[in-house]
Amino acid sequence: MSEATQPRRRGILSSVGPAIITASVVLGPGSILSSSKIGFLYGYQMIWVLAIAVALMIGMTALSARLGILLEGTLCDELARRANRPVAALTGISLFLIAACFQFSNNIGVVLAIEPFLDEGNTTLPIIVIVGVNILVVVALLGFKTLYANVERLMKILVGVMTIGFATNLIFAKPDLMELLGGLVPSFPEGTGNNILPVWTDGKVSDNMFPAVAMIATTFSIGAAFYQSYLVQQKGWGKEELKQGFIDSTLGILILGGITLMILVTAASVLHSNENVTLTSAADVARQLQPLFGSLATWLFCLGIFAGAFSSFLVNAMIGGSILSDGLGLGGYMEQKGPKICTILALVIGMGVAIWIQYTGQKPVNLIIFAQAMTVLGVPLLAAVMLWLATRSDMVGERSIPTWMIVNGWIGLALASFLALRTAVKLLLPLIHG
Repeated sequence: MSEATQPRRRGILSSVGPAIITASVVLGPGSILSSSKIGFLYGYQMIWVLAIAVALMIGMTALSARLGILLEGTLCDELARRANRPVAALTGISLFLIAACFQFSNNIGVVLAIEPFLDEGNTTLPIIVIVGVNILVVVALLGFKTLYANVERLMKILVGVMTIGFATNLIFAKPDLMELLGGLVPSFPEGTGNNILPVWTDGKVSDNMFPAVAMIATTFSIGAAFYQSYLVQQKGWGKEELKQGFIDSTLGILILGGITLMILVTAASVLHSNENVTLTSAADVARQLQPLFGSLATWLFCLGIFAGAFSSFLVNAMIGGSILSDGLGLGGYMEQKGPKICTILALVIGMGVAIWIQYTGQKPVNLIIFAQAMTVLGVPLLAAVMLWLATRSDMVGERSIPTWMIVNGWIGLALASFLALRTAVKLLLPLIHG
């Protein structure tokens, strides 16, 4: 008996699951590095930015979950039926390219988690780890018949590991509670609010707002929210679970925000204003904490990094593969052949680029941040698709979408468009002045 046909005897809280998977893809190495840098550079002052990003992410995830429950087909199915197949295909291709761009950074993130324990200059072991992890995921994809249930169970475990690892370091950090609460008051650190767009200064692109923008982009992930509708359908939720869908979205994304906050606060408490500290990777954060917290805390922090990297690694590939397959009309659920093939394609692309990076010895950190920023280019389309489907003429009565979700969606679309504009400016400035 499938999960979709089992009697619903469990309570609301025990049924939480889809949003845990959504949160898992967001909690990757880029998110860990971005939040660490924010705490290191600005202390507690930018916590309010994280709070806004989390609030918008809750609303967008809840909107996607409601669409998944109320619509008969998947989002791409509905898009193909109500608009046309090319529009659905464009949506699937856009999200696949975002996921593929992101996937190589997730491969590197797995290596970064073990980097503090590797001999300097060892390039063979990282490549073996990259290949081994990808083979493990492919075997799981092809071997599990009930893939959704196993993925949900694994993500719950990995999120638990992240929570323990980062919470332990937070306890050692002993943050100032009053300064933490003060960080909820909107303000910009000196020098960051002068230019909301990147500018050309002294022969290079200057972007004082980039750390804050990176944290928003790594927390408010419309691509991950888009996939929530697929997850609730695979969970088997119907109209009677509308309330569960909202609670699941809220709790899952609050967990995401809580873990990100713990990382930011730890860096703010321990590393802020330390001139001897240089953070170029998530692993550097663990190294900087070791003299203060000891080897155990460092191990736990690295364990959290690994859990975040692997969870994002697995789910990101599934999102890209599933939506591409669904956009092409080949099915959008994990257990189907089309999504598995497209997911393996995303894995191969990410693995190939990551191996090339390791082999050539290029620094991966800037590539990770660049991949995070690149995700905003295709994101406005995803937000627009959800809003378009949510406001169709048949979405009335019991099928209507709450006004606050629509308003939140428009705010999210505006923010995504602004981030896309910033990224475009940043990419074009060197060409204009070159």
